[in-house]
Amino acid sequence: MRWPQDAQNWPLSAHSRQVLCRPHRWHVQEAGEGPSLLLIHGAGGATQSWRGIFPPLVNAGYHCVAMDLPGQGFTQLGARQRCGLDHMAEDLRTLCRQEGWRPSAIICHSAGVAIALRLAELGVLPKGQIIGINAALGTFKGVAGWLFPMLAKVLAINPLTASVVSGTATAHTVKRLIEGTGSTLDQTGQDLYLRLIKDRAHVDGTLAMMAQWKLDGLLARLSTIETPTTLITGITDGAVPFQTSHEAAAHLPNCRVIDLPNLGHLAHEEDADQVAELILNALAIEKGPQTEPRPFES
Repeated sequence: MRWPQDAQNWPLSAHSRQVLCRPHRWHVQEAGEGPSLLLIHGAGGATQSWRGIFPPLVNAGYHCVAMDLPGQGFTQLGARQRCGLDHMAEDLRTLCRQEGWRPSAIICHSAGVAIALRLAELGVLPKGQIIGINAALGTFKGVAGWLFPMLAKVLAINPLTASVVSGTATAHTVKRLIEGTGSTLDQTGQDLYLRLIKDRAHVDGTLAMMAQWKLDGLLARLSTIETPTTLITGITDGAVPFQTSHEAAAHLPNCRVIDLPNLGHLAHEEDADQVAELILNALAIEKGPQTEPRPFES
């Protein structure tokens, strides 16, 4: 999607800006005052994923920062080989340092949870916590264990693939994809994902992330990550089984899991009010004296 033309009707665009932090040109949404929260979306999503979560967190007295991952949404990919877990985390750490963000917590979804845990390992959260939604912290089993990664690599190296996917996407396609995650989104939510899927650069960036994604090292080190972590799951998640969060929590030294019935992989978009309340309850941030937070204006 092109900046700034296509960003005009994007959720919370009044708080959007572009930040050059090599090798990428990042799309960032920032608002609020108080302890800083970093919001990281999952693969194939963008800042629109947080449209129902961002405002209540700002209204509660937090400084919120959301960004599109490299190559996705409005973030321009500057180095194609830096779409894997370690490189993304390193580049996000550099972005935080450049902009002076010192997050007290990271709110994250799906693959974003792995990025948050890696950021914790890199020292970005010395006294903070992680709150993850439907954490993608498992490896594929059986046939999918070798077939899916192989397909992802083939798709990512074919320059025509992204054009085919974006060029053939329809509203019906998006509806079926979302239903496959176990979630039900309103028309606005479906339309936003259609915009993403019809954008060649976004699809290309997502495929590059899939092709370079490796979790084995992080999963082997979970027992060494002592950052307080809350994992929220949607029981009907059709993309990442809710048991995956429970399995990861068994290895994380300081982790609890909250299960939500009747919600799927996009739980924070299906029922933003409920998930925002859980996030606010989980935030264990010691605030100093605060002025009354100003009402959020989108």
